[in-house]
Amino acid sequence: IYSLIAIDPDRAQFAVHDLSRLLRHVLYEDNQKFVSLDHELNFMKSYIELMSLRLSGNVELKVDLPDDGKGVLVAPLLFITLIENAFKHGVSPTEPSFIHIRFSWLENSGICCYIENSYFPKKETDRSGSGIGLENLKKRLDLLYPGKYDLRTEREGNEFVAQLKIGS
Repeated sequence: IYSLIAIDPDRAQFAVHDLSRLLRHVLYEDNQKFVSLDHELNFMKSYIELMSLRLSGNVELKVDLPDDGKGVLVAPLLFITLIENAFKHGVSPTEPSFIHIRFSWLENSGICCYIENSYFPKKETDRSGSGIGLENLKKRLDLLYPGKYDLRTEREGNEFVAQLKIGS
């Protein structure tokens, strides 16, 4: 956003507005055990829009999110861990990169989040994150959805796939 201010002030203004919505969501929704999937979907859309401002032309971003949460309640901020990881590890400033994010409904009124991205691991000296996002996600899922979720992560060559299914 800082760089965008000099290049495109109007777009920067919208980005600041999006950022404030994201922060409000984190502050207020995270205090609840469950929130509507609609709120989470809107949060994810805003996050993806904000992060896409940083993407260069060599990044292919495909997003397929449902328009309606169908009244489903979910624990807040579960899926964002996977999306954040895709943006953090799936984008190179110089190499062609991709991030594909897809949500689909499961037969048992559950939801599946499927993310695949190119994989550019951070160097050991990179302190841009704690490296415990997936570990914390697994712990939260164990507490909130014991026996009702399936989390799979897999790295194959220069690609990373994450899939989270939550059923009722």
